[in-house]
Amino acid sequence: MLNPFLQSLCYLTICDRLKETPGMAETIAEKTGLVIDAYFSGTKLKWLLDNVPGARERAERGELLFGTVETWLIWRLTGGAAHVTDYSNASRTMLFNIHTLTWDEELCRLLGIPMCLLPRPVSNSEIYGTVVPGIEGLEALAGIPVCGAAGDQQSALFGQGCHERGQAKNTYGTGCFTLMNVGGRAVRSRAGLVTSVAWSLGGKTIYALEGSVFNAGSAIQWLRDELGLIGTSHECDLLAESVPDAGGVYLVPAFTGLGAPYWDMYARGCIVGVTRGTTRAHIARAVLEAIAFEVTDLMNAMRQDAGCEITVLRVDGGASVSDVMLRFQSDLLRIPVDRPKMVETTAFGAAALAGLAVGFWQSTDEVRALRVSDRVFSPERAQAECDEKYRLWKRAVSCACGWIEKA
Repeated sequence: MLNPFLQSLCYLTICDRLKETPGMAETIAEKTGLVIDAYFSGTKLKWLLDNVPGARERAERGELLFGTVETWLIWRLTGGAAHVTDYSNASRTMLFNIHTLTWDEELCRLLGIPMCLLPRPVSNSEIYGTVVPGIEGLEALAGIPVCGAAGDQQSALFGQGCHERGQAKNTYGTGCFTLMNVGGRAVRSRAGLVTSVAWSLGGKTIYALEGSVFNAGSAIQWLRDELGLIGTSHECDLLAESVPDAGGVYLVPAFTGLGAPYWDMYARGCIVGVTRGTTRAHIARAVLEAIAFEVTDLMNAMRQDAGCEITVLRVDGGASVSDVMLRFQSDLLRIPVDRPKMVETTAFGAAALAGLAVGFWQSTDEVRALRVSDRVFSPERAQAECDEKYRLWKRAVSCACGWIEKA
């Protein structure tokens, strides 16, 4: 097997070839709501089938199965009785037609994916099977129905109570993921976002616009683990609070390329504006500001695509505990930023979908009522100052773009 770096170059090559095929980008965008990028699993699956000895032959004989993470979990919990994937996870494979809610035969053929390999698409709130006896550590759960599944970010959108068109949330995790509920009709993005199934519940399918930032909280981890500038993630906040701003320093954490709205697989990270007076506090502040800048990129694209204003941004995820970052986020967006008391809303969203499937909750109104705000941040800095900072951020991004030269 190739090392991970060489594998990633192979995925990029597959994507480049797809992009060079006339009409392919348009076909994939129309059917799947996605852009052609190695971030999605279709190209990785193609590479595995083409390069792992015997994999394609075994797949065609029905000896191998493919799935997303929740496919594997449901498979194991049900003792192999259910090989399924929910619509929201399926819509991240670049093989799934989000309009028909089925695997797309044309795309599977173009990528050389045998359809017998794929799991059965299902809604996000129904009984898929029951937990089998004998699973070590889960013996007490035997017979319990497995009945709720959703993609990480779609689940957080549901858990945040964004059940109406126009409501949006951002998850500050290893990456950043901004989603907006666009209702019962898929909205085609023209600004570099992707469209996916948010959830399907009670026979009604809801769609979302999504922007994905590959590296956000991971930049804080980089400061801690690779550079050793901080000892804990919380220390990043303390350092950032010790200075009024980043001292003109801008950090673009494009460690694995840039996601939405740039979709530049060849971008790499950079730090600009460093002077002899730059301290580690300025670097820490620049990291937190970079995360807020990345989300602002996504929100601006979302406003453009959706054609409606977003009046509040609901936030969650591990990095959302940072007050200094969320204050700056509100300054940039010029809207309130609402952090709930329960920031791990992804798990709650999946639990809520499961609870609705078995009647634990009777309606989404009951689920929404459980959300309680911890703190709401409002804009404090002057808009002109924030606009100038954002202009310089865009300039810094231009330095990171296209850094890796194509062979």
